[in-house]
Amino acid sequence: MNVLDLFSGIGGFSLGLERAGMKTVAFCEIDPYAKKVLKKHWPDVPIYSDVRELNYARLCSDGIDKIDLICGGFPCQDISVAGKQAGITGQRSGLWSEIARLISEIRPLYAIMENVTNLLAGERGAWFGRVLGDLAEIGYNAEWHCIPASHIGASHRRDRVWVVAYSKSLPKHHKIIQQRNINSYRDEAFRQIVGCSIPRSIDGIPSRVDRLRCLGNAVVPQIPEIIGRAIIQCES
Repeated sequence: MNVLDLFSGIGGFSLGLERAGMKTVAFCEIDPYAKKVLKKHWPDVPIYSDVRELNYARLCSDGIDKIDLICGGFPCQDISVAGKQAGITGQRSGLWSEIARLISEIRPLYAIMENVTNLLAGERGAWFGRVLGDLAEIGYNAEWHCIPASHIGASHRRDRVWVVAYSKSLPKHHKIIQQRNINSYRDEAFRQIVGCSIPRSIDGIPSRVDRLRCLGNAVVPQIPEIIGRAIIQCES
């Protein structure tokens, strides 16, 4: 399955999905340091800079006309309890609408989104209602699950909501991230090192601030790997 990775960061989504057997065909990331990391590990995969300027016509003109899955952890600053709670229409978290636009244009079989769990609770559920409503309007069903990184062996909790959307034309028996599917792949994820400890007081590390920020924004690759394996199982 071909993947378009939006808000790619340092590639946590793609690392996990490729471990599951998928292939990343394009990234979209605006941060210069994160783009250097992507270029190092995926030297042959194109990187687009601004999600607001990306569209299906541009992808097709670059020879990227088959996309089976779109993924992205869209910005959480306006949603997180640590922010100012501007919400799903805020300047940064409002970029959710760009994911919805690209899903509508490209019509992938699946889309996977990740964000902080406050997305579910904000404005008494109105923020998440907007996400589900946008997906329904363009013809996609969705399911979701809160999966903390500690659930698959990390030393930190990092609770996040994961949303899997799929076309309403697909069979209704799809239940990608039900608890039994998560557990069926979790043992394999336990064998991998998830957490990492990076001293915040040691000087002399090149691009240390950039590294810490990118690690803090990255998804734990084992979770999209689990979801990716469940999707492939549903497709087989």
